[in-house]
Amino acid sequence: MTSHQIRQAFLDFFRSKEHLIVHSAPLVAKNDPTLMFNNSGMAQFKDYFLGNGTPPSRRIADTQKCLRVSGKHNDLEDVGFDTYHHTMFEMLGNWSFGDYFKKEAIAWAWELLTEVYKLPKDRLYVSVFEGNASDGVPFDQEAWDLWKGIVGEDRIILGNKKDNFWEMGDTGPCGPCSEIHVDLRTPAEVAEVSGKSLVNNDHPQVVEIWNLVFMQFERKADGSLIPLPATHVDTGMGFERLCMAIQQKTSNYDTDVFQNTIQVLETLSGKKYGSGEEPFADIAMRVISDHIRAVAFAITDGQLPSNVKAGYVIRRILRRAVRYGYSYLGFQEPFFYKLVSVLSAQFKDVFPELTAQEEFVAKVILEEEKSFLRTLESGLKRLDTITTTLKTKGINTIPGDEVFELSDTFGFPVDLTALIAREKGLLVDEAGFQDALAEQKKRSRQDAAKEATDWIELREADGVEFLGYDFEETHSHIVKYRKVKTKTGEEYHIVLDRTPFYAEMGGQVGDTGVLVLKGDDKGEREDGGRSIVIVDTKKENDLFVHISRDKNLDNILQNAGIVTAKIDLNRREKIQANHSATHLMLSAMREVLGTHIGQKGSYLNDEVLRFDFSHFTKVTDEELAKIEDRVNEKIRDNIALDERRNVPIQQALDAGATATFGEKYGDFVRLIIFDPTYSFELCGGTHVPSTGKIGVFKFISEGSVSAGVRRVEAVTGEKALELLRDQEAVLAKIKELLKSPTDLVKAVESLLDERSNLQKKIIFLENEKIQSLKTSLVANMEKHKTFNLIVEKVQVPSADSLKQLSYELRDQIENLIAVFGAEIGGKPQLSVFIAENIVQETGLNAGKIVKELAQEIRGGGGGQPFFATAGGSDASGLDNALAKAKGLF
Repeated sequence: MTSHQIRQAFLDFFRSKEHLIVHSAPLVAKNDPTLMFNNSGMAQFKDYFLGNGTPPSRRIADTQKCLRVSGKHNDLEDVGFDTYHHTMFEMLGNWSFGDYFKKEAIAWAWELLTEVYKLPKDRLYVSVFEGNASDGVPFDQEAWDLWKGIVGEDRIILGNKKDNFWEMGDTGPCGPCSEIHVDLRTPAEVAEVSGKSLVNNDHPQVVEIWNLVFMQFERKADGSLIPLPATHVDTGMGFERLCMAIQQKTSNYDTDVFQNTIQVLETLSGKKYGSGEEPFADIAMRVISDHIRAVAFAITDGQLPSNVKAGYVIRRILRRAVRYGYSYLGFQEPFFYKLVSVLSAQFKDVFPELTAQEEFVAKVILEEEKSFLRTLESGLKRLDTITTTLKTKGINTIPGDEVFELSDTFGFPVDLTALIAREKGLLVDEAGFQDALAEQKKRSRQDAAKEATDWIELREADGVEFLGYDFEETHSHIVKYRKVKTKTGEEYHIVLDRTPFYAEMGGQVGDTGVLVLKGDDKGEREDGGRSIVIVDTKKENDLFVHISRDKNLDNILQNAGIVTAKIDLNRREKIQANHSATHLMLSAMREVLGTHIGQKGSYLNDEVLRFDFSHFTKVTDEELAKIEDRVNEKIRDNIALDERRNVPIQQALDAGATATFGEKYGDFVRLIIFDPTYSFELCGGTHVPSTGKIGVFKFISEGSVSAGVRRVEAVTGEKALELLRDQEAVLAKIKELLKSPTDLVKAVESLLDERSNLQKKIIFLENEKIQSLKTSLVANMEKHKTFNLIVEKVQVPSADSLKQLSYELRDQIENLIAVFGAEIGGKPQLSVFIAENIVQETGLNAGKIVKELAQEIRGGGGGQPFFATAGGSDASGLDNALAKAKGLF
């Protein structure tokens, strides 16, 4: 069977068992603060297990795109080195939400594997949870008895909490599970050692293929377990491993899931996979064929490579793949992007979203490759120098500050440095790297983790009813609340049974407002107030969470009866003006720039709208003006909002509605239409009743966000008028300063010309001074056996002059080390230059040296190994710094 046939057989089998077949959720997790990426098949159904939502069917089956590269579930380091771990993989799953349980799940799993897929029964083993006393969970007798009737006791293994109790994270739905393992060894190997003894022992041919999880509990924040309202089934079968078993391969990478990609890599590199001649070339092909899937599908689902959070994870994976191609397959030019078309063709019938964005995804990857390749060669040379020096000294760990330098200067993620170090038999000082990272604050840090108590349940509710499309206030009950400690203080998170508050989604910020207590409530505040201030509203899974920073609300919340939930209507109206303007703007962009324009992110509050879109060139001023004019034309037309709710999604798409890639839409959607021939989008946000309410639209900026993605910012209504008034005031002030010239533009041009001429004169005079200074410095130079040393306090007009002076002396003097100090504008400055050959031979580092010297001037600095600068606040320390420098060489 081909991989397509295997996948389809799974879906057809469970369709015959009355399961609804649903599409995969995006790879990037939405509205779930506990997840960065969807790392399991159950992630998109988490709310149904918790009772926060109602599933479209009590029986569901699907194939889900998953990514495991961070946190508890992290397989990145194993990818490529073994034959069965992956970053992005497909998880085939069948689900029961309060319907069938262990009996059916076990029987159907066995039927599918042995009767449909024809896997040999004598090669299959199953495991059952042995129980855990500390959690108060007993041995799973029911699962044991069911399996005993199918396979007999000799093929059942008892598993501990690590192997046979499945938990998605530190909190959330969980329960005992039964794993199914397959033995793919040769008959001779099977005869020699029983497969049962190799289960869960990391044998590459005795692997788990299916996990049947019986969801019975919820793990609370304090570690305790409570029974779920209903029992559920959550199964996950690794598609790639299943293909390996059915296609009788010994490696996932030998199946047709990966072979198309590997064959292209063979053609591009001229190397043969599996020949045994170059083991690291085989590893490289496995890494690359795996990583292209993770990167391509993440970008498809809306996560662009970047330097923060999820974007940084994708950039790490991409750079890991490129490094392997560079080092072991001989790729000196971009190659990774060429594999997108292979994936697109392979998955067009399964995940068509990649085919729809193939050109965009390939261009983003190409730009990322170009950027990394520019620093990769020099970074590898620097790392080679570091490792060679360490081995010479008998040291087996790369210091943390060296790891940081590779990250900061050459763009090497710490795990990439660790990987290369491992290949050279070395370790990295990750703790030291983290210290250097914290000290320098060169990278963005993730927000401090929140510490949350468990939800305190006050009453039962079927879910949260959002009424904010039609009402600005509602009478509501408080369903539950929790306290959350953040880095800024304590918050209360409050859930109501019905709410007018829009929770932050789709780029639109959450509503603010108040919860007004009734006069007869027992929960009157100690300060006499009768309301709770809501500062934000978030969506966590399917819950609308109202956030308050008011103090000591426990008694109030526990005793409040009905509250009146009231949004800040004035703020909401400004937000929805910006949101509706974004819809008009996207349509105008597609008219002016082309139909390739697609939304790649947005942010809308009451002051500004920010919109990211796919486009590979700068939007010109003329194009921006055309877009702006078109939007304002539609505003003046005062087009009435045509809102349609609960429209079947396929009907909406067939009618031409615009959808955003990477969003998970349900079977029924909401349409926002401002003239069906102009703006026709799927959208869950709030909008103006007619376009005239927007007032006026004005761009304020346009620029690049990342490869292939541009960003515009704009204002509407009152903010647009404020902008125009501010600009008028600035213009009036300029006229006043220039004595009200008749031609303002000509007067400014004249000033700029005059300034340019003066700058040229200054540069000429500065250069003359530097040339004179060079002569005296050369005369006072100290000559040593292996280097020439200049350490001097100099008078120069600017910090740039220190660099110019150093570089000009470098061209004149071989083997130069030059340290200069200067007082510029009342502030001390230091520079350190070391000839590159000296850096390579000795390991000296200008960046480290200048940091040490900067202590004398109460400052700091850094730079590259061959040139670095520092500034400070104590000019009296310059002489000490220079004296200290002389003692270092």
